[in-house]
Amino acid sequence: MVIKFICTGKTQEAYLITGIQLYIKRLKHYVRFEFIEIDIKKPLPDKLQQLKSESQSILKHCQPGDTLIFLDDKGKSYTSIKFAEWISKQLHKPGNLIFVAGSAYGFDAALVKDSPSISLSSFTFTHQMVRLIFVEQLYRAFTIIKNEKYHHE
Repeated sequence: MVIKFICTGKTQEAYLITGIQLYIKRLKHYVRFEFIEIDIKKPLPDKLQQLKSESQSILKHCQPGDTLIFLDDKGKSYTSIKFAEWISKQLHKPGNLIFVAGSAYGFDAALVKDSPSISLSSFTFTHQMVRLIFVEQLYRAFTIIKNEKYHHE
């Protein structure tokens, strides 16, 4: 299994890039992990067209049998412990686990239909900050699964 994290747009801030790279390096001790940024060079004038274009780019990184999970403020909320339990269960399923962070416009409704979504918080974060927060939480989940000293409860 590979865990992929697909993000729409490029990470611009150096401090976020540094943090993301730190957690990606740490994650590779636990799982095959791919961080994929889909660069949309010139946004389309119509929001629906933009979302469809982003969806097509996301789907290019997916295979039949993969599980797509969308990061969305309206998604299911987890504690770090519950998220680790959920991740642990997913690791035994066939296919890849693909988390997707969309652009400021969200997601094309056709793409997210019948797929689960996860909320990182009731707060709203920039789509660039979500990347760092998510990879840290994924790393935290693996340290919880392995019963390592990182998470304190």
